[in-house]
Amino acid sequence: MSRALTKAGNEAVQVAIFTDPIREHADLGPGDAEWLHLLVGDWQLVADLAFADLALWFPHPDDGYIALAHVRPSTTHTVFHSDFVGERIRSDLKPLVDRAWNSQTIERHHETSFNSEMALRVEAVPFVRNGRTLAVVTSHLDLSSSRMPSRLELTYRQCAYDLLRMGTLGLWPDFASPTGSRRGAPRVGDGLIRLDADGVVQYASPNGVSAFRRLGGIESLEGRSLAEVTTGLLKDRRLVDETLPLVVTGRMPWRSEIESRGVSLSLRAIPLRDEHERFGALVLCRDVSELRRREMELVTKDATIREIHHRVKNNLQTVAALLRMQSRRMKSEEAKQGLEQAMRRVATIALVHETLSQGLTQTVDFDELIGRQFRLSAEVATEGQHVATERKGDFGDLPSDFATPLALVINELVTNAVEHGLADRSGTVWLTADRRRDDAGAEELEVTVEDDGVGLPPGQARHEGLGLQIVRTLVTSELAGTISWHEREGGGTVVKIVLGLDQG
Repeated sequence: MSRALTKAGNEAVQVAIFTDPIREHADLGPGDAEWLHLLVGDWQLVADLAFADLALWFPHPDDGYIALAHVRPSTTHTVFHSDFVGERIRSDLKPLVDRAWNSQTIERHHETSFNSEMALRVEAVPFVRNGRTLAVVTSHLDLSSSRMPSRLELTYRQCAYDLLRMGTLGLWPDFASPTGSRRGAPRVGDGLIRLDADGVVQYASPNGVSAFRRLGGIESLEGRSLAEVTTGLLKDRRLVDETLPLVVTGRMPWRSEIESRGVSLSLRAIPLRDEHERFGALVLCRDVSELRRREMELVTKDATIREIHHRVKNNLQTVAALLRMQSRRMKSEEAKQGLEQAMRRVATIALVHETLSQGLTQTVDFDELIGRQFRLSAEVATEGQHVATERKGDFGDLPSDFATPLALVINELVTNAVEHGLADRSGTVWLTADRRRDDAGAEELEVTVEDDGVGLPPGQARHEGLGLQIVRTLVTSELAGTISWHEREGGGTVVKIVLGLDQG
C-alpha cells in the first residue's frame, strides 16, 4: 500500500492516507474516491473546530476496518502521539464504527472511554454519499480538563458537529470548495465568523473581529450583516473581487479577498446545510497584508530583473553592431576575422539575456535558445560551402549561470567544426544532448558536437587558438565540467562535454 503525508498549519499536524484500499473497493461509484480525498484534504478544519483527533476508517477485506488517515488538531494537544495509519481497528472501537456504518448516523459511546490517563469522548461519523456509507470518521476528544468550556469552544464544537453531520448527508465536503494551495488560505485560528441564513453574524472569534478592525473602525460584528459591514469598508469598489458578495453572505463555498486602507483580508465561506435548506455559514478570515506585500515585492523584483536583462541585451547588441562596423573598416584580413569572431561571441551572450528578459524565472529553456543559435553559428562560419546541422536530445531548462557559458562553448565548437573540421568542404555538424543521472543519482548533462570533416590533425596540439582556449576555460571553470576530443568513426571529430547539474 502507498502512503502520502500531508502537513497543515505546523509540525504538530500530520495527515496520512492510504489510497490503494480506496481504489480497490468494488462498491465505490464515480467520484467517491475523490470525495474522500477531498475530505482528508480539508478535515484539518474540523479537527481544529472540534479540539479533537480525527481518524478515517475503511472496511478491511478480512473483516474489521483499517485506518486510512489521521489528523491532529492545532488548537489543542493531540490524543494520539503515535501514528496508527495502516493499522487495524481496536476491538473496543469496532462496535461503535459498525453501528455508525450501518445506521448512517452519528454514534457516540454511551460511556466515557479511557486512554492511558485521558478520559475520552469518542464519536463515529459515517460519511455517506448517494445513499452509501463510504467511510467512518471517529472523533477523539480529551475530557480530562475540568475547566468550563468557553463560548468560543462551545461555538467551535457546534460548528464541527454541523460539518460532520453534513458529511452524513453527503453535503460536505463540497466539490465546489477551493482546492488550490494559494498562500494565505485562512485557518480556524486566524479568525472564524458564524453567520445565520440571512448573513447576520451570530458569533465572531476575537481574531476574526481583529482582522476586520484592521480594515476600518469596526467595534463589533455580532448582530450585524457581514455583507453590509464589508460594503461599508470598501473604498474603491472597482477593485472588488466578483466572488466577494457570495462569500460574505455565506451562499457559496468559495474564497475571496477584500482590500482597504492597505490591509488585505482573505476570506473563505463554508455554507451550512441540512436535508432541507441552508441554515447558516462559516466564514474563515485571515489578514494576509504582509503576504501580499511580499508577493508584490517579488513581482516587482522579477520585473526589475527582466528589465535589467533587456537592457543588457540591448547594450550587447550595440557592442556587436560597433564591432561589425569596425571590422568592415579593417584592411587586415586577420583583424577583420578577429572582430567578426568577437562580434559573434557578444551576440551569443546577448541572445541569452534576451531569453532571460522574457521569462519569470532565472532558468532558460535552452532547447529554444540553442535551436536558433546552433544554426546561426554554422551559417555565419561558412564561406560558400553547404553545411547541414542536426540536433538530437533535449537540454531542458538550465540555470542562467549555465546558459551563457554553455551557449558560448557550443558556438565556439560549431564555428571551429565548420572552419577547421570541414575546411571549405560541405558536410554536417551534429549537436546532441543527453540529460541523465549518473551511478550516484546525480543529474548530469552530456553535450556532443560532431562533424564529418577532416578529423583531428595528427601530431598537432588540439587546443590551439583563442576559440578553443575560451572553450576549455569556460568548461572547466564556469561549468565545472570535462571536455575531450576524439576521432569520429567514419571520419571527422567528436567533442564531448560532461557537466554536473546538481552543483550547489
